[in-house]
Amino acid sequence: MTTLLAGYAFFLGAIIGSFLNVVIHRYPRGQSIVFPPSSCPHCGARIRAFDNIPVVSFLVLRGRCRRCHGPISVRYPLVELANGLFFLAIYLRTGLSVWFIPLAAVVSMTLVLMYIDAEIQILPDVIDIPGIGIGLLIGGASLGLAYPDLVLSTSLTDSLAGAAAGAGVLLAISFAYKFIRKIEGMGLGDVKMLAMLGACCGWRSIFAILLLASVSGALIGVGVMIATRRSNLQFALPFGVFLGIAFLITIFFGRALGDWLPALALGT
Repeated sequence: MTTLLAGYAFFLGAIIGSFLNVVIHRYPRGQSIVFPPSSCPHCGARIRAFDNIPVVSFLVLRGRCRRCHGPISVRYPLVELANGLFFLAIYLRTGLSVWFIPLAAVVSMTLVLMYIDAEIQILPDVIDIPGIGIGLLIGGASLGLAYPDLVLSTSLTDSLAGAAAGAGVLLAISFAYKFIRKIEGMGLGDVKMLAMLGACCGWRSIFAILLLASVSGALIGVGVMIATRRSNLQFALPFGVFLGIAFLITIFFGRALGDWLPALALGT
């Protein structure tokens, strides 16, 4: 029964991942995420149900539209697979519990924020503001104590402090950068996203999330600089992508990282 439910968790995540792809594709284009039904971006043909099976349909069709044979972005199966695996990872820690729902929701929301930020450098309020609310719910339910394998807020106070610390730190950095460089260095979307992540993980994890995000962002930035033969780093990087990566690492691997690098104090 446990194996069967784990399979259901993965499949549910993959199905929701399919919907996340709709949001990721349509939000930057100002389109409804409800109507019309999914269609090929090349020829406009409606995607039939048997061609919309998460991951499987992409493999069967070899990444092509059945009608026009136009290429389908590999992002679609990657999001479906990632969301399915995250749902499975959450289930393996929470079991058949109502608290699976908010945890799965905040992970899915983080994936959407990452992809939208990567495409248009915007972190929508319609996602991160409700995410703060879910974080407060996580803290209010003391899920950090109920599921010690996950790095989560342990109380409502912890969530409130995490949201305030996350927003406050990035606001301070943003104001300091603007004061020194006389240009905008960070948008308020990043501030609200870190408030959401802080509400979910608690104030003790803010430093770890920022450190992991900054290191991964710096490594990617240097890689881009080398690949494009730029002489400096004066170009925009979607920091929300790296915040999301750091958040997911922290939730699932924070305890292990904390044992390895005690100075990070990941949720401890």
